[in-house]
Order: sequence, then structure tokens, then C-alpha cells
Amino acid sequence: MNRHEQRPWGWFEILFEEPALKVKRIQVKSKQRLSYQSHSRRAENWVVVEGRAVVTLDGESIPLERNGSVFIPRQARHRIENPGPGALVFIEVQTGDYFGEDDIVRYEDDYRRV
Repeated sequence: MNRHEQRPWGWFEILFEEPALKVKRIQVKSKQRLSYQSHSRRAENWVVVEGRAVVTLDGESIPLERNGSVFIPRQARHRIENPGPGALVFIEVQTGDYFGEDDIVRYEDDYRRV
């Protein structure tokens, strides 16, 4: 399964996938961040396994260290960033009925993908 995909902020690999669940390992480069986005058909759980993160969830800033976690409900606006000098690695567990990239609504993006 382990499908690996590059992004401007880092990369992800799909570890597991079934109709109602998808699990990804995501690495974010130093000083990079993902889009401020939302999803209408999935929720996400994030667990930091390496480095430090700052999560923005509906405008609130949440710092996370290794083993820290956060739940992202459907339709919540969210992003994760790596403020540290090293890599940020986290596990993302998606639950819902659809996991396609076209279920991403981007509100802000450092790489002009809005």
C-alpha cells in the first residue's frame, strides 16, 4: 500500500486504507506548513511522533509536542505547521465516507494552491 507523494511542504505516505478509514504518515519540512483548509466528508486525528507542531483549529493556535494529539472535526478549518529546525512527523487518521483530494477547501496556502 505505502503510496508516497511529494508536496511543497514535505511528503506523505499512505499506510492503510479501507472504505471508512485512511492512515497517513506525514513529514513537514522545517519552517513549512500545510494549507489552512477544511473537509466536508472526513474528520482527522493527528498524533505527533517526531518534532514539534503548531496546529491552527478554527482560528485557535494549539502547540503540540511528541505524543501530543488533536481531533479535527468535519468542516473545521485547520492547518499544521513545523516551527522547529528539524522535521515534524505525524500520523493522520482520517475517518469518513470519502477521502479524495477534491474534498479539500483551501482558505490560505503558502504555495498558491487556493
